[in-house]
Amino acid sequence: MNLVGALIALAALLAATVAFGVFLTWRQSRPQRHVGHEVVEPHRLGADGLGEVATLLQFSTELCARCPSVHRTLSEIADGHDGVRHLDVDLTHRPDIAKHFRVLQTPTTLVLDRHGVVQTRFGGAPSRDVLELELNRLIAEGASA
Repeated sequence: MNLVGALIALAALLAATVAFGVFLTWRQSRPQRHVGHEVVEPHRLGADGLGEVATLLQFSTELCARCPSVHRTLSEIADGHDGVRHLDVDLTHRPDIAKHFRVLQTPTTLVLDRHGVVQTRFGGAPSRDVLELELNRLIAEGASA
């Protein structure tokens, strides 16, 4: 193979790799609503209870660089809505919880309804606007029920 052909093949491989990385990043930041709707038991996570309307459940680790900013965002959102609670579970020494909830990256955020049923899942740092929309959807569904 000549040098020009090798450079073209290398450039094509690099472009495909970058495109795939951008796609994965885009996909992870989107809410996933097609999740197994299991009921989260708060005592298993070390919490005394869930929010009366909804719960923002964050999975973090000690070495997670984005987790502190996500923690602040989720706390602010929860404080701005009556009946919404933010729980932060450190998975550093709890691989059993990470395995159970299939957490492959931190932060991972689950939006739970008032019964503790997982409604939405975010991998990575979720957008504040999207979180607000998901939370407002849950609040509206709770009000109409």
